[in-house]
Amino acid sequence: MDLEEGKTSNGEALANGLTSPQRKAPEPLSRRVRRIVMANLLVILTVAGVIIGVLIGLAVRNVALSRTQMIYIGFPGDLLIRLLKMIIIPLVVCSLVSGAASIDPKALGKLGGWAMLFFLVTTLIASSIGVVMAFIVAPGSVSITKIESLDENVPEPKEVIDSFLDLIRNIFPSNLVSAAFQSYATSYKLITKNGTNGDLNITVEKVPIGTNQDGMNILGLVVFAIVFGIALRKLGEEGEILIKFFNSFNEATMVLVSWIMWYAPLGIMFLVAGKIVEMDNVGSLFASLGKYIACCIVGHAIHGFIVLPGIYFIITRKNPYTFLWGIFTALATAFGTASSSATLPLMMKCVEENNGVSKHISRFILPIGATVNMDGAALFQCVAAVFIAQLNNSPLNFIQVITILVTATASSVGAAGIPAGGVLTLAIILEAVGLPTNDISLILAVDWLVDRTCTVLNVEGDAFGAGLLQFFQDRSAKRGGVTELTEVRLDGELPVPEHSPLMEKKGHGNGEVDKEAPSESVL
Repeated sequence: MDLEEGKTSNGEALANGLTSPQRKAPEPLSRRVRRIVMANLLVILTVAGVIIGVLIGLAVRNVALSRTQMIYIGFPGDLLIRLLKMIIIPLVVCSLVSGAASIDPKALGKLGGWAMLFFLVTTLIASSIGVVMAFIVAPGSVSITKIESLDENVPEPKEVIDSFLDLIRNIFPSNLVSAAFQSYATSYKLITKNGTNGDLNITVEKVPIGTNQDGMNILGLVVFAIVFGIALRKLGEEGEILIKFFNSFNEATMVLVSWIMWYAPLGIMFLVAGKIVEMDNVGSLFASLGKYIACCIVGHAIHGFIVLPGIYFIITRKNPYTFLWGIFTALATAFGTASSSATLPLMMKCVEENNGVSKHISRFILPIGATVNMDGAALFQCVAAVFIAQLNNSPLNFIQVITILVTATASSVGAAGIPAGGVLTLAIILEAVGLPTNDISLILAVDWLVDRTCTVLNVEGDAFGAGLLQFFQDRSAKRGGVTELTEVRLDGELPVPEHSPLMEKKGHGNGEVDKEAPSESVL
């Protein structure tokens, strides 16, 4: 009877030597909860860090703290920013060099072309949302008095042409070492000239002169790393050792990033708490600039929760909010640090481990995105430009609106991935449409809050760009590169990963390695 029962219950399973999945005991609820918590432990800790940080900040605000004590509260958060900034240069340079050296030049061009198209379109959409929101909400229609004098922090106004020339100059740094901590910027010197025809004719000319300002020239480092990687590939076998060096350096850097990630929840908690403690005149600030803040944050929410996920869903037919959950730790870090460059290491780790983006895509596209893709900054700059125009009762015509859109999209490329980087490029937009730049002091008063949502949107756009490129690569591989991919897998037991495509292209002795070379260009 028992044997009969055994046959009827799992006869199929006994026939092929496996246990029947239908008869598997259900997983206890406690074990299932524990498994889910352990799988999402870092995200849960990060969310808890943000919430506890807000509570600590609100609780400590009621205590009269000295400036020194406020600095001490923010110290663990400052440590997180320093750790992330420490890792930026080796991460960006090594990932781009190894990425550019390991991808076929045709595939590299196609990859970069798709990325730049996505970044350009999304930045234009963000700018348009900013202008539309500003005209609907009209944040500058209320009377506003300056809460505190911030005029000394307003950046010096620059000519539009000089701003774009500075951008081009920074693409080609004169010194790679100084590019790690300085960038080129134009300032002006007034030169007085006397008339030479005997008349009292005195003219004053504003002459641009070059200066170095503090702040990493990430754009120059990105361009150099890509070109250097292509050059190493052209060297062939001679460049093989250096490519392996950069690959190893890159992997070691990502190990450091994985360690830093576990400190991030604690650092974010104290960053948020410290910023809340430092806030002055919160009530009057929100009373006078509340419409402007709401306009920016709602615009960022529309772009971040509707537009970007919508584009991702339309193209891939995958759930974009699952993708967002996978990068939540990086988004929380972006909110805490207000720096897209500082968030870059964690973003790479999240998209690779949680969202299935391959290393050669994430480590090539994300550093470029952190430099040139600034959706949040473009949206905020458009809102701020219309806001300042409304404050000064300066109606904007159609040409000026188009100028704001184009200038915001173009200038966001050169916006530094640092806190308040967007404010510096806002001056370019105001100069382009003839608005006073001294009103930027009002923007600076609330930039600590708006800049955080800007950064979240910036890094979210970078991540979705990487996800879309991974989808395009997978689709191309299924359509035209199935045989090549099969051959790569079959050879996977051999130590093939140690060989770069450069050596494979040269063909060291066996025909099997040569077969693998076409798989580079499945993109």
